[in-house]
Amino acid sequence: MPHSPLPPMPAFEAGWVWLAGAGPGDPGLLTLLAHHALGEADCIVHDALVDDGVLKLARPGAELIHAGKRGGRPSPGQPDISRRLIELARSGKRVLRLKGGDPFVFGRGGEEALALVAAGVPFRVVPGVTAGIGGLSMAGIPATDRHTNHAITFITGRLAGGDIPDGLDWTALAAPGHALVIYMALARLASIADRLIAAGLASDTPVAVISRATTRHQKVIETTLAHAAVDSRDLEAPAIVAIGAFVRLRAGLDWMGAMEGRILDADPLGTDTSREAV
Repeated sequence: MPHSPLPPMPAFEAGWVWLAGAGPGDPGLLTLLAHHALGEADCIVHDALVDDGVLKLARPGAELIHAGKRGGRPSPGQPDISRRLIELARSGKRVLRLKGGDPFVFGRGGEEALALVAAGVPFRVVPGVTAGIGGLSMAGIPATDRHTNHAITFITGRLAGGDIPDGLDWTALAAPGHALVIYMALARLASIADRLIAAGLASDTPVAVISRATTRHQKVIETTLAHAAVDSRDLEAPAIVAIGAFVRLRAGLDWMGAMEGRILDADPLGTDTSREAV
């Protein structure tokens, strides 16, 4: 059977900036449009979280410009990055701004896009797989399941200065039946857990901490809210933290673990679903 050709892709024109998501790490999770952009761009301004395997897909001769921001380390400021994008585009380059995950999910892509608008630079947004979805799936945790949660809340665990965000309604977040996914929370996990427990969330609430999600270095710790900070202290950033009953589903859905010999639980929630219609 002949191989199906790729669908037509939009032209990446000179003087444009494409704000693209590189996904959570695994190059196989790139969208076709992001892969196309990598093969066309003259310069690629990328974050620290973009996997080397993704960057290897850039066309020969493309200029790779590191613009990653990592906590506690010298890094370019957001205005500097936006200014660089504008300068490169005005010089007639095809500029790919490549960000880990999705550019509009805790990636400050909106700020960069607004800076481009103010400067009159045309741009396109290429969505990506965010770690809060792709990382959960790779760890064997569905974002939603009718037996555990009908909604999911995404939270950032740190502001630009490193502090936990002000103004979060911890009582609402601690309500029963909530599923929480917290980005950039590893360094503040003890404080976050304390606030959730003080707001009423049970200390034995299931927690999964997923380090370097979707990459060959992925590690997952299953624990409880009271012990999450201690149990995850040896994990590397970046990491996402899943909190709620939906974490229990990993006992039955850890498909990566099953490939390494883990015995999966067909009924991880203790509910007999064998007679339910598929």
